[in-house]
Order: sequence, then C-alpha cells, then structure tokens
Amino acid sequence: MKRIIVDYKRLDHATAALLIDLYPHGYGDDDIIVLKKPGGELVEAVEVKTDDTIYLVKISKSLSNFISNFEETIEKELRNSPEKEILEKEIDENIDNDFES
Repeated sequence: MKRIIVDYKRLDHATAALLIDLYPHGYGDDDIIVLKKPGGELVEAVEVKTDDTIYLVKISKSLSNFISNFEETIEKELRNSPEKEILEKEIDENIDNDFES
C-alpha cells in the first residue's frame, strides 16, 4: 500500500469527501500523526485510507477551515459548475420539446 504525504488542496474530490466523512467535526490530538522529514522538519498530518493508498494529509490552518466550510464550498461549486448549466439547458430543452409534442 502506498503512503503519500499531501496537502489537502491536492486531493481529488473523492478523497477530499472521504476526509470530510472521517473528520466531520474536525480532528483531535489522537488523530494527528507526527512525521519527521529528512531535513529534521516535523510535519503533522491526519490519515485517510483508500483501497490502495494511505494519504497523510498535512495539517494547516487552512485544512481546519476547509473541513468546517466544506459543505458551503461544495454547494457554491455545484451552483457555478458548467455541468450544472449544461444539465439545466438539457432539462429546459426537454421540457420545451414535451410542450411542442
């Protein structure tokens, strides 16, 4: 199994969602893993496991904000996504076609 140290900003959506599922109210001292980089620098991280990878997500102030604001951020992304606009256009076209028939 691979072990990867990563910043939360580099996680794909599925892994980020898993992170939120694991720590919906944030993380505690018991969740923190402390790692020592080759240069002696200490890195604190929380663990997120997938089928083939263990992600060690670096802890930062922005990670805390990300967890606490995740739902709001996802809602904003969904409201502004091109996929939603395309889907809405397709729905509108289907409704128009239904009325024309």
